[in-house]
Amino acid sequence: MDDLIADFQLGGQNERARAARTPNRRNPLGGEVVTGDAYASGQEPEIRIDTSVAHPARVWDYWLGGKDHYPADVEVGDQLEETIPEVVLWARADREFLGRVVRHVIGEGVRQFLDIGTGIPTRDNTHQVAQRLAPESRVVYVDNDPVVLAHARALLNSSSEGATDFIDANLHDPDTILDEAARTLDFTKPVLVTLLGILEFSVTDEAYTIVNRVLEPFPSGSFLAIACPSNETNTEAMDEVARKWNDSGATPIIMRSAAGLKRFFEHMDLLEPGLVPLPQWRPDTGTLYADRGMDFYCAVGRKP
Repeated sequence: MDDLIADFQLGGQNERARAARTPNRRNPLGGEVVTGDAYASGQEPEIRIDTSVAHPARVWDYWLGGKDHYPADVEVGDQLEETIPEVVLWARADREFLGRVVRHVIGEGVRQFLDIGTGIPTRDNTHQVAQRLAPESRVVYVDNDPVVLAHARALLNSSSEGATDFIDANLHDPDTILDEAARTLDFTKPVLVTLLGILEFSVTDEAYTIVNRVLEPFPSGSFLAIACPSNETNTEAMDEVARKWNDSGATPIIMRSAAGLKRFFEHMDLLEPGLVPLPQWRPDTGTLYADRGMDFYCAVGRKP
């Protein structure tokens, strides 16, 4: 395990995002760039960041070996690693899962993507994977974390044939997400909705209603991908992870069981292999840790 983590952290340091700090409504490659109201004036919105409390995007960045984190994030990240040493592997496995899902739905003809809970940009963001295979792909990113907003420009670099958009919105306001996503996405065509590492921050059963509302306007053939930590197999340790995180003063999280995670797909057809640890969802030759179990689960469903 120590060797795996050392290799992971070194790789993260070499691959950290070099995100610009100011928004840009024009893509130098000529692609369409649509930005949210916060950027309508062409000026960077005021962003206030509280560095005294751990922030999920910054802790994730710390585990990836990035540079956009503060002592509070390091402290909590280290505390969680003491309980579950593999937590530092979750971030890389999550990014690889995203790539595999995007490639799969591209093969199914999907060219539209709604990425909710984007996080700090890093390598192989959704639009980069999608437009590499299908340059006409249209991608909408959604996040309201100040740290992510500070990096939003890195997500607005579309191919010449496609489009990207960034929406400053909260998962708990699905109507705003859909209203603003309609600027870029055609709701008569299938879409992939990704909710990776975000549903654990929606701690009540309202999360199921929100996901159903987001999917409601999209047609048959649309997909949903989720990834969440779970207390299904390592209950005591994962509940301790949740306790340590919640005690830090950060945005509270909840650990759901396998049944709780599968419930997000009750109106969808769950793709094989079903709900599995991150590296075990259709691994390819480049998948790291493909033979490992993880307490971070994922699944993909198709709207019938």
